[in-house]
Amino acid sequence: MNPPLRILVLEDEDSIRRMISALVQARGFEVVAVGTGAKAIDEAAKLFPDVAILDLMVPGAYDGFEVIQRLRSMESTRAKIPIIVISALDDTKSRERATAAGATMYFVKPFSAIALLKELEAVKARSASQMSMRAVRPEGSTEPKE
Repeated sequence: MNPPLRILVLEDEDSIRRMISALVQARGFEVVAVGTGAKAIDEAAKLFPDVAILDLMVPGAYDGFEVIQRLRSMESTRAKIPIIVISALDDTKSRERATAAGATMYFVKPFSAIALLKELEAVKARSASQMSMRAVRPEGSTEPKE
């Protein structure tokens, strides 16, 4: 059995942060939820999250765009993790900026909890598939077995 996915949630609005946390914890995911970009960056360095769910408009030194860029530059999170944005910003420029920074999915508030859970389940399935592919590789091989 694979360990639960670790999810980092950055949301400054307490009620939304609690709702997202409860929603994904109920599905068996581990969650660390924070309210500022600086705390998200600190937690990512310690947690090594499998997924990040980020708001873009957060208080403090780092907004969500900056957090995405920093996550993509950190060794532990650079290319491996999906970054899901949940934002009230519903304009093309914000979407393009988030995507350019490294976001992999963009939800607009109010967002569909069902759509978020489907995305997380898809990430979980991909992660499990990658783990099983690693498990069947012959020693020293860099290619998965067919």
